Amino acid sequence: MANTTALLIDPIYREHLVGRHHPERPERFDAVVQGLQEAGLLDRLGRVDRRAATEDELLLCHSREYIETARRDVEAGLPQLSTGDTDITPNSWDIAVLAVGGVLNAVDAVVSGKARNAFCAVRPPGHHATRNRGMGFCLLNNVAIAARHAQRKHGIERVLIVDWDVHHGNGTQDIFYADPTVLFCSTHQWPLYPGTGRADETGEGAGAGRTMNFPFPAGAGREEILGAIQKALAPAAEEFRPGLVLISAGFDSRAGDLLGRFTLTDRDFGDLTRAVMEIADRHAGGRVVSMLEGGYTLSGLASASAAHVEALSQ
Repeated sequence: MANTTALLIDPIYREHLVGRHHPERPERFDAVVQGLQEAGLLDRLGRVDRRAATEDELLLCHSREYIETARRDVEAGLPQLSTGDTDITPNSWDIAVLAVGGVLNAVDAVVSGKARNAFCAVRPPGHHATRNRGMGFCLLNNVAIAARHAQRKHGIERVLIVDWDVHHGNGTQDIFYADPTVLFCSTHQWPLYPGTGRADETGEGAGAGRTMNFPFPAGAGREEILGAIQKALAPAAEEFRPGLVLISAGFDSRAGDLLGRFTLTDRDFGDLTRAVMEIADRHAGGRVVSMLEGGYTLSGLASASAAHVEALSQ
């Protein structure tokens, strides 16, 4: 598996919100599987196993109070988290914890050299979850915990997080806003939920300059988003020199998505992936771990995720 892309694609991740009419529905997982299958990727790539994250791992990025609140909300059978706009079903906490643990397994595989890079088809998504609040379909911040895990377990000093979801990754920004060891770069539609991610939000204290936001109007696409990666992020990465690159891979920035108005094509996602891989090749030994965030039109999610994984595997 050392020279391959590894997939975390366990069917447990389709079980969150089964039976609930919701944009972030179980069929999203099916669409990703179908896209990879039709592209001939599913059977030729390596695999990462799921596992439950430990409470200590969740505490890397979330408060104990929030963890207890979210777990209690799910166990009580509430239809939504009490902290925000996140639908839940009775299995949602267990699946969210399995999503985090699986992502950490992917980080371990890539950092140890067992896989070249990895894509994690996990649900629920994570990038809106802050330290103290689940919101925006997210319970636990998969990408943020992955960054902290890489630092704590593997001694990686600096981590780059690239978020091309159509919505701003406010939770990820919030967790690392004052942290100089994580460079967070987000391209997103503005104005749009959750209302954060202005260009002048650039970090604070020791983390000043370590947040890069690129808010673009509806209708933006390849020129703006790929341009931000190539013309702004790549030079910033020269100075930052990340040891690992993580991607919040939201495919709701694709043309025709239910919740976004960006115009990226499948080809654009392949080129975006290659641009991020070039940064990783230059600074991080090619180490990239990508995880699913948004993407709500099933046909577009299928083809865009396949284009992304195809680029990772080349």
